[in-house]
Amino acid sequence: MGIVELFLVAAGLSMDAFAVSVCKGLCMRTLRWGQAVVIAAFFGLFQALMPVAGWLLGTQFSQFVEPVDHWIAFVLLGLIGAKMVWDGLHGSDEGRACPVDQRLDLGELTLLAVATSIDALAVGITFAFLGVDVAPAAALIGVVTFFLSLAGVGIGHAFGRRFERAATVAGGTALILIGFKILLEHLGVL
Repeated sequence: MGIVELFLVAAGLSMDAFAVSVCKGLCMRTLRWGQAVVIAAFFGLFQALMPVAGWLLGTQFSQFVEPVDHWIAFVLLGLIGAKMVWDGLHGSDEGRACPVDQRLDLGELTLLAVATSIDALAVGITFAFLGVDVAPAAALIGVVTFFLSLAGVGIGHAFGRRFERAATVAGGTALILIGFKILLEHLGVL
């Protein structure tokens, strides 16, 4: 697998993390680059680690992971998205529907990072079949995801300042739709 192919794989795997980062940026009243870097680092790290884990698992457990990876991503993204929609619709005007401006919820961020990187686990298993050198491939996936996620937070913030409550609902809806997209792709509907 060449560098161009690896870059395209990295960009493809990064799209869910990018979309979720946009959602996180939508919640920011003030753009805090430190928080944006932490968000991007979580997504980049998990996107880099999952192919390595998949590669290590190789063919031994692929029959167990592949049938349920889409369900795991669907449930995690759906629950987090539903919570964001609820908070956006029922939060007070004085309160924050999104807690990002105060401090990051690392538990939620971990769940989001896992949910958006499940496909990278399957890619790692594929890397084992293809004999791909996993270290540089995983590093490239992590770096691409980091920078796209960082950009996503900034893009989301640019729109979220004006439309905070609606943006929270839209962000939660986007997470739910991403979960449905992952599920439908793996079920062969899309």
